Parts: sequence; C-alpha cells; structure tokens
Amino acid sequence: MSNLEVLDILYRAFQLALRLAMPFLLTSMIVGVVIAIFQAATQINEQTLTFVPKLLAILVMMGVLGSSMLVTLQEFFRSMLSIVAGS
Repeated sequence: MSNLEVLDILYRAFQLALRLAMPFLLTSMIVGVVIAIFQAATQINEQTLTFVPKLLAILVMMGVLGSSMLVTLQEFFRSMLSIVAGS
C-alpha cells in the first residue's frame, strides 16, 4: 500500500466522519440558538435549560437518520475490507 493510497483512505474517513457528525452538530447549534433567543427574551438565565431540548433533538435526528448512517458506515467498512484484501 503506497502513501497515496493511505492518504486517500484517511481523506475518505475524515469526509465520512464530517458527513456523519454534521447533522447532529447543526441540530444542536440551531436548538441552542433558539433557546438562547428565548432566554434573552424572557430573561431566564438557567444554564441547564438547553440540555434537555438539545438531547431530545439529537435523539430525534438519530432516529430519523440512524439507518442511513449505518448503511454509509457499512459501505465504507466494506470498501476498506476490499482494499485490505486486495493488497
């Protein structure tokens, strides 16, 4: 296995990690901003108020996107196995 192939595998792995994490990060950020605006408007300064809505939003996203993410991970793993078996 050459250096170029290893770098290509690392690049694909980082892309996959970003693609899998981005929906959760964006959901958490959007919910956090909405809660922050609500807290600013009502002057409620409770730090733990954002935890439960973010957790619920992430769980919903996991329920919605979990199967497609698993399929993506399986395809990546199969391609890595075929690269290892081919060399």
